[in-house]
Amino acid sequence: MFTTDHPHRHHAAHGHHGHGGGGRPRGPKMFDAGAMRYIVLQLIADKPRHGYELIKELEQRSGGGYTPSPGAIYPLLSMLLDMGHVSASPDGNKKLHTITAEGEAFLAENRQFVDAVVARMNEQAEPRDDLRAVMHELKHAVMEQGKDQQPTPEKLEQIRAILRQATADIKALAA
Repeated sequence: MFTTDHPHRHHAAHGHHGHGGGGRPRGPKMFDAGAMRYIVLQLIADKPRHGYELIKELEQRSGGGYTPSPGAIYPLLSMLLDMGHVSASPDGNKKLHTITAEGEAFLAENRQFVDAVVARMNEQAEPRDDLRAVMHELKHAVMEQGKDQQPTPEKLEQIRAILRQATADIKALAA
C-alpha cells in the first residue's frame, strides 16, 4: 500500500480529492494532483511529449474513463518546468517536454511511489471493456489517423467508410 506522504513538497498543484469507493473514476478522482505529477513525469520519461499527447495518453491508459483537462495538464507542465524536472523545446506551434537529469533523479528517488501509482492506474483501466471505453478507443484511433501529417483524401475516405459501415451495422442490430 502507498500513501501520498512524500519527502518532497507539492507546491500549490498538490491536492487531495479522494479516490471514491465505487463506480467509475472521473476527473480528479482518478488520482490526486500530487500523484498526477508523478504519472505525467513518468510518461515524459518514457517518451518526450506535448501536452495534448499527455492528455490523450492518460485517457487511453484509463480506458476512456478519465480525460484530464488542459487546465490540469498545462499548469502541471509549467510547474515541472519551474522545478527543473522537464525542459520544453519549440516543436512547431507546440512545446515538446523532455525529462531532465533532475526529473530522472526525482523519479528514481520516488520509484516505489511512482510504480504504485502506475499500477493503480493500470488496475483501474483493465476492466474497462464497456461501450464507453470502446467508443473512446475508436475516437482516439480516428483522431490519430486523421491528424496524420498530411492524410491523403483516400485515407480519409477509408476512415469515413469504416465509420459509416460500423454505424449501419449497429443500427441493424435493432432490426
